Amino acid sequence: MEFLIGLTGKDFVLVASDSTAARSVVVMNDAYDKTFKLGDKIMMACSGDPGDTVQFAEFIAKNMELYRIRNGYSMTPKAAANYTRHQLAQYLRSSTPYTVNMLIGGHDEYDGPSLFYLDYLGSLQKLPFGAHGYGSYFTFSILDRYYKQGMSKAEALKVLNLCLDEVKKRFIINMPSFNIKFIDKDGIHETNIQGQPIS
Repeated sequence: MEFLIGLTGKDFVLVASDSTAARSVVVMNDAYDKTFKLGDKIMMACSGDPGDTVQFAEFIAKNMELYRIRNGYSMTPKAAANYTRHQLAQYLRSSTPYTVNMLIGGHDEYDGPSLFYLDYLGSLQKLPFGAHGYGSYFTFSILDRYYKQGMSKAEALKVLNLCLDEVKKRFIINMPSFNIKFIDKDGIHETNIQGQPIS
């Protein structure tokens, strides 16, 4: 019962995830961050089995840091997404597959902002916007209608707010709070729905 959403703007990527950690009918934590920093300007939001998401995300993050140390430079968002897809596909063909769906967002000085949609079967696609989880059933129509290329941060937050309001109104499961992050040329910034930075 998780929800991830992301969209690209003029010079940034916006990624949001619900902050509920639940099992069966019990909410165990309502301030759980489902995003993982993969680099200074790359972030991954994960949904799926709780153990798989944390273990796989940390595995990817540590290997990307090892790559940076060995080579003296970081992976681009595209390289990070393809590396992650390759690792997920390898584990899918082993006796210990990971059940993880991801949105990978990042900013590169040459390619600009980019958002990648990756599911647990290793299917990777670069998209202007994407969502995972049951909340996506309610939000794709809103994204189709209101998303436009080259949006400002204020416009992106407005579209995100429409999506989150729809999920809160229509989805039977309560998702009271969300983690919202921007990735741009200056790095990763956490914000609230009003666009105010969170320190």
